[in-house]
Amino acid sequence: MSKRGWLLFLGMGVIWGVPYAMIRVAVREFDPVFVAFGRTFLGALVLLPVALYLKVLAPALRQWRWLLVYTLAEITGPWLLIGHAETKLTSSTVGLLIAAVPLIAIVITTRMGHEGLDMRRILGLVIGFAGVAALVGLDVDVSNLGAMAAIGVSVIGYALGPIIVVRKLTDLPPIGVVTGSLIFAAALYLPFAVWRMPSHFSAAPTWSVIGLGLVCTALAFVVFFALIGEVGPSRATVITYINPAVALLIGVSLLDEPLTAGMAIGFPLVIVGSIIGTARAKAEAKEPAPV
Repeated sequence: MSKRGWLLFLGMGVIWGVPYAMIRVAVREFDPVFVAFGRTFLGALVLLPVALYLKVLAPALRQWRWLLVYTLAEITGPWLLIGHAETKLTSSTVGLLIAAVPLIAIVITTRMGHEGLDMRRILGLVIGFAGVAALVGLDVDVSNLGAMAAIGVSVIGYALGPIIVVRKLTDLPPIGVVTGSLIFAAALYLPFAVWRMPSHFSAAPTWSVIGLGLVCTALAFVVFFALIGEVGPSRATVITYINPAVALLIGVSLLDEPLTAGMAIGFPLVIVGSIIGTARAKAEAKEPAPV
């Protein structure tokens, strides 16, 4: 990998590792639906001129039905539910649980008949879900089952999003898809965000929402597409295994969240299970992965 590739790779690992801490700070004072709206609105506001200049928004909007389905699965549902969950759970716990997305993706793709469930994938699922069980069993109080359910739905949505893109939106320009989906999400959030508008804007939560929109959404997608262009889609997805570590480090060091036994046991199991379960067989190694 080139020096530029490494810089993009490390940048993405940080950019998509910090949202959980920012969400945690924001939802301490703001309603989760307002936080989600602010993030999508600011992201759309920044990316819209780029999409219009490149003339990639109109083609995406022509497929508005599947774009809306993708938006609900990848953005509208998860970003709102994760915000609600972080009113009860630490950002570190949420970030580590979201790392189970590749495991759920394996289950979905095998059930749809896209991939076979061989012994390697079964081993990865067993190890990964053992890590999730350790996180939940050792760290999550029974009174927070609603938050756990919110994360569970979010994980399913994140796993479905790329499948929808590959099956229905793969021929569309990525910037157009992202911009269109952010516009849809902001429009869906808007009436609820107005209803839950804060009466006071403290500095920390306000800057957290701004950071979520400008850095973790608009800049993140631009950098991610640059990373794909530099190293290819298959190697770019390895950031999935770095983001939780960044979320854990930030939560523990900056937000004074505890480093628990569940994290120490569950985190490596989830990551190892995801790596084993999603690793491509040698016979498949020469086939390019879908974007």
